[in-house]
Amino acid sequence: MKALIIYHSEHNKNTELIAQIIAKELPARLVKIEDVRVFELHNYDILGFGSGIYFSKHHRLLLNFIDKLPLLNKKVFIFSTSVKDRLEYHNALKEKLTHINCEVIGEFSCKGFCNWGILKLFGGINKGRPNKEDFDNTKKFVSSLKDKISSISQNL
Repeated sequence: MKALIIYHSEHNKNTELIAQIIAKELPARLVKIEDVRVFELHNYDILGFGSGIYFSKHHRLLLNFIDKLPLLNKKVFIFSTSVKDRLEYHNALKEKLTHINCEVIGEFSCKGFCNWGILKLFGGINKGRPNKEDFDNTKKFVSSLKDKISSISQNL
């Protein structure tokens, strides 16, 4: 099955590091959101969507991108990096993906270094994150994702 990962990584490139690991392990094509060609999405069986978390949800560029998509009927996975490692931050994106007939088959989140806003005054939070443990957990996530994808392929 062909996989495409669409991501946005803005400040410290935390999400980009995680996206690169997922793309290598899956394997998948990795594309920044500004470089996505919507007409090519039909060429992929699995889509991954990720960004950092801002004000308890994915970056607005990613959310706005999803709003412009037609019905996709795709298997998708979601990932993020944030100050707090919380999957509930994925809810807004999951809702939008479900609205365009996508099935979320996996989610991953880890902490990332943040020195945005007032945190800059204190040198940031989560220094050194994502780290080796986060990278190992990313690989475990991809392994579980591969199992799901394999099961989906066998049922086709």
